[in-house]
Amino acid sequence: MSGTRRALFFTTLGLYAAIVAAVLTTSRLVRLDWRVMLFRPYKQWPELHAFLDYFVVLGQRGPTAVLVAAWLGWRSWRQRTLRPLLALGASLLLLNVTVGAAKLGMGREGPHYANRIGANEMFLTGDIFPSGHTANAVVTWGILAYLATTPRARRRLSVVAAVFALGVGTTTVYIGTHWVSDVLLGWASGLLILLALPWFEPLIARVEAYLLSHWYRFREGVAPLSARLRPAGAGIPPVAARLGAGGAYPASGPEPALAEALLTEAVLPADLPPRAGEPRTHHPAHARQHAARSERSPAGSRRPYGERTVSRTAPMGPRK
Repeated sequence: MSGTRRALFFTTLGLYAAIVAAVLTTSRLVRLDWRVMLFRPYKQWPELHAFLDYFVVLGQRGPTAVLVAAWLGWRSWRQRTLRPLLALGASLLLLNVTVGAAKLGMGREGPHYANRIGANEMFLTGDIFPSGHTANAVVTWGILAYLATTPRARRRLSVVAAVFALGVGTTTVYIGTHWVSDVLLGWASGLLILLALPWFEPLIARVEAYLLSHWYRFREGVAPLSARLRPAGAGIPPVAARLGAGGAYPASGPEPALAEALLTEAVLPADLPPRAGEPRTHHPAHARQHAARSERSPAGSRRPYGERTVSRTAPMGPRK
């Protein structure tokens, strides 16, 4: 982790602690929560309600995780690496553990379930502090900028992630499902996870190496059907197949002498006598090497017409 990122992490951590302390002490931040809640923005601008009801889905964990996982899965396949998917999984795991623990530990009630005006509503039966929608929007869309491979793509994706994170957070305040302080702590929670991801990169690399090694072993252990149905000796050179695994012919017959000649005089495989039931093969280099004199063409004789080499440029026509 770079020095700048480390400084941002500890600054955000201090901001996180300050927000929690401000809510616990029922400071001006809690009074701001109540003012915005009693203002009821969804009643002031009702024409936005239908659109923002759909927009807030960009902060829900299920739909956004599926969309981002599909994109990162395609990138993993193209780049032949599991790092994008593993980084997304690590960030979502950190999100669920940290935000979930804070929600359950502080037990704050939401605006719709508030008991007393001006109270901080802490340590009751609620689970809205920090805002899960906001933290999820920061992490899920911010991971795209974190995994960007070029500075230009990182800048553009950072803008997109910021727009979604800010939009989802303010939308939850507009609808009335969260306090302002919930959203502030949600932004801080998501940013802390993104800033802490470089500390988990060695673990991500080890998990990737472990999974890929087991995948390669699985692929090597399951031979393809063509390899399992291949006859014995298939794919082995003829000489090696005749010599066998031991590198020698059987002790009986003329084959031991030929094997020795093969190793000393480089006899071609076509010169070896076939085994019982094995057809004789002829090497093209020796097709006419030992032809009898009676079979040879007399000097000056012309080849039959069927054996002539016809020029490609000369026109074909009947023989005169």
